[in-house]
Amino acid sequence: MLYPLKFKPRVKERIWGGHAIVERKGKALSRIDKDKLYGESWDLSSVKGDISVVANGFLKGNNLEEVIEVYMGELVGETNFERYGLEFPLLVKYLDCNDKLSVQVHPNDELAEERHNSFGKTEAWYIADCKPGAAIYLGFKDLNITREEYISAVAESRLEPLLNRVEVKKGDVFFIPAGTVHALGAGIEVVEVQQTSDVTYRIYDWDRVDASGKGRELHTALAVDAIDFEADADLLHKQYNLQRGGEAKVIDSPYFTMVMQDVASKRVIDCSMLDSFIIYICLSGSVRLTANGAEERLAMGELVLVPAEVDEICFEGDAQLMEVFVK
Repeated sequence: MLYPLKFKPRVKERIWGGHAIVERKGKALSRIDKDKLYGESWDLSSVKGDISVVANGFLKGNNLEEVIEVYMGELVGETNFERYGLEFPLLVKYLDCNDKLSVQVHPNDELAEERHNSFGKTEAWYIADCKPGAAIYLGFKDLNITREEYISAVAESRLEPLLNRVEVKKGDVFFIPAGTVHALGAGIEVVEVQQTSDVTYRIYDWDRVDASGKGRELHTALAVDAIDFEADADLLHKQYNLQRGGEAKVIDSPYFTMVMQDVASKRVIDCSMLDSFIIYICLSGSVRLTANGAEERLAMGELVLVPAEVDEICFEGDAQLMEVFVK
């Protein structure tokens, strides 16, 4: 019988990273140079070369693809297994944006399949923490900008004034469909949920250079056909009201559903009719969860994957959780 699975984080050095990931996830990391700048922790992944490894129970040491190969729909849900096979459909990251990320866009499913034999990359950001005045960039200020105006702005290095800057606060959620031009600003920590894809078109990198004076590669030509020039930031900022001991659905898309859960002492989730795995990410506090007779503790910043075969989950403690599944 399957049980709630935890995984070893995989951290990534990034030019824009900081030290928050080491501080938050240090206990789960081994043989790591704490002086380096880490921008990403891949907490649940089936991207080739970065497949997550189970960290608990009798499946410890097996990677996610190996577990799916054995348990198939019992782990991910019958419909998900039929659609995705051994590839887990979601990638979950924790980002420490000590500096601004590049301005980028991701292709949709159709374009990604045509160009890269990959899924597209629709994603969501939960602002886990941020400094006062921190901001993201989402779409363009002018929703009527034309393709020609955009191309001219990129060629003349005047893209930044066209971008729509949005100040953020802790707890904000933004849904970013493939095709939306976007960038995370400095001073932000983010939980990112996305389709399993690592296809990114970098449009602008704030004229940054590395130690040798070289800038990062841009994908100007590839990006043009991927951009949705009418993406509206007001619609992509997902408002929700989470009451004590309650839940709030935040995103309901073909790619994933996101629900915020507040645990006040005890909360029982009936998932018997849901043909999907469920990911729980602890955003604050801590809980003990019981599923299929197995217990697991979840502290702030930790993630657990509950198999699709589970009919009921019991949480005890005091915490706010992000719940994610694929219907």
